[in-house]
Amino acid sequence: MLPQYLQQIITLGSILLLFVAIYREWVRPAVGFLGIVLGLVLLQIITPQQMLMGFSNESIASVVLLVVLSSALGKNFQIESFIDRFYHLGKRDTPLGYRGFLLRMMVQVAALSSFVNNTPVVALMTPYVFNWGRKYNVSPSRLLIPLSYATIMGGMITLVGTSTTLVLNGFMISNGVGGISGLSLLLIGGTVCVLGILFIVLVGYRLLPNHEDILNKFKENRREYLVETALERSSPMIGKTVNEAGLRNLRGMYLVEIIRAKQVISPVEPREKLQKSDVLIFAGATEFIFDLTSNGRGLVLPQYDKTKKRDAVKVIEAVVGAHSNLIGYTAKEIDFRRRYDAAIVAIHRNGERLSGKIGEIKLRQGDLLLLYAGRDFRNRVDLYRDIFIVTQVKEFLQPKRKKTLLFLVAVFASIGALLVGFVSLFTALLLIFAAMVGLKMITLADVKRDVDVNMVGILVFSLALGQAMITTGSGELLAQQILNVTASLGPMAVLASLLVITTILTSFITNVGAVSIMFPLAYAVSNTLQIDGMPLYLGIAYGASAAFLTPIGYQTNLIVYGPGGYNFRDFFRIGLPVTIIYLTTVLVMIKVLYPDF
Repeated sequence: MLPQYLQQIITLGSILLLFVAIYREWVRPAVGFLGIVLGLVLLQIITPQQMLMGFSNESIASVVLLVVLSSALGKNFQIESFIDRFYHLGKRDTPLGYRGFLLRMMVQVAALSSFVNNTPVVALMTPYVFNWGRKYNVSPSRLLIPLSYATIMGGMITLVGTSTTLVLNGFMISNGVGGISGLSLLLIGGTVCVLGILFIVLVGYRLLPNHEDILNKFKENRREYLVETALERSSPMIGKTVNEAGLRNLRGMYLVEIIRAKQVISPVEPREKLQKSDVLIFAGATEFIFDLTSNGRGLVLPQYDKTKKRDAVKVIEAVVGAHSNLIGYTAKEIDFRRRYDAAIVAIHRNGERLSGKIGEIKLRQGDLLLLYAGRDFRNRVDLYRDIFIVTQVKEFLQPKRKKTLLFLVAVFASIGALLVGFVSLFTALLLIFAAMVGLKMITLADVKRDVDVNMVGILVFSLALGQAMITTGSGELLAQQILNVTASLGPMAVLASLLVITTILTSFITNVGAVSIMFPLAYAVSNTLQIDGMPLYLGIAYGASAAFLTPIGYQTNLIVYGPGGYNFRDFFRIGLPVTIIYLTTVLVMIKVLYPDF
């Protein structure tokens, strides 16, 4: 067994080496963490059990479950439409454009995170924000870090917004120094949140990465389809002009013609009034087609009406073959729906201008069809061999009412049990997961697809690294040495050093681990120097939540790490100025609230 001082040197040196290696991209993050932790095991600084303890950690398991559940919810329910209505984020046609969305998203998510645990908020919002960026040609890498940061800052406005304050509050009460001041949290957290969001929206967005390779993949697959829609009887657009109905500047779509009885109106003038029986023909890219029916305008895809009673409908792209028996016939003439257990939603013909209703267009070799496909579709394709599947675009799972009610009962029961303290967050999530598996809303294939092995590896091995810092006393040694230097400089210097140390610790170990190391030191300093401990405890609370420098410092960062295509350098580049503003604001606000400190 190595002497303790040597273990401390090796542990701190390993962390520094790991940070440099990952920042310089010498190794992949998961491989780097594995290598360092394996080295600590071989040197007997940590045990194999401590290395693997993360696999049984409730917090890590909760993050994984949240990722799987958020994906399953999006697959089974129209979550994007709900979020659009709840947050009013769907429209991008504002003077600020990208930054307008960024501001609205960050403000509203931060407000929600002040009352709801921020990890599930990010898990639910990540797919929505990712898809918004994809639709509007904004790289998700320019959106997801701000999403994570907004929830972190919003969580520090109230006592219940994050586990950091709850854990620290428990330490304070158990040591007889009272609880955290709720008013101080509100004033400090609110100011930090406002300044942090303003910095990112006004200046910091320039520091966000723009990983164009993600967007290029989307652009490569973009095809312009002809889409037929109809007005619902209750559509608010009936009686309005095209311009008044907001159909002139649709994102990614444009109105080609209106079919009114046997009359075809093309081009469509802005002053043309919409009538009940109108069929509206649009042209646009695949990813925008389904937005037409989810924005409250009262537009429907006629084919969807006939399939919405099914449990599951897949959206598939298929091409008409060279020797297909469909060539020269319309979908109506060959009874396409009955023949293939599918309905043609839209048609793409190599850039050629198409006109008329979908069911009345004669099919040609090479036509690309966007289809609503039923369960027997693939068997029919194999039987007739007239069309060939190109790709599955998406899948609409539409649970029956009984299944939906059973799921909602399970969700509300689990949340209720969580709120009254009967079960933990992990147990509540596990109950919801079990309900979705039982109701066949989640399959093994879904779990395999949604679980990011690299993310799990980083989580598990970062926890082992944090355990090495705790068991060897490395974190405490680092903190003690810095406090010894600053103690003679006065209370504010001590507070500043506590903030910096806690921020460094929380960047490499969990926020709870950082609080566990720093609270005894702050408590001892308060008693030794005979000063008010509340400013010190508030400093620890905000320092432990300043997880902006690395993706491993907080669960929300890890959730967006994969979808955003980020590396460690991306977080450090934007996280460093955010951290400086954050810590400076905390110091100033604590001095304002506690002028005698």
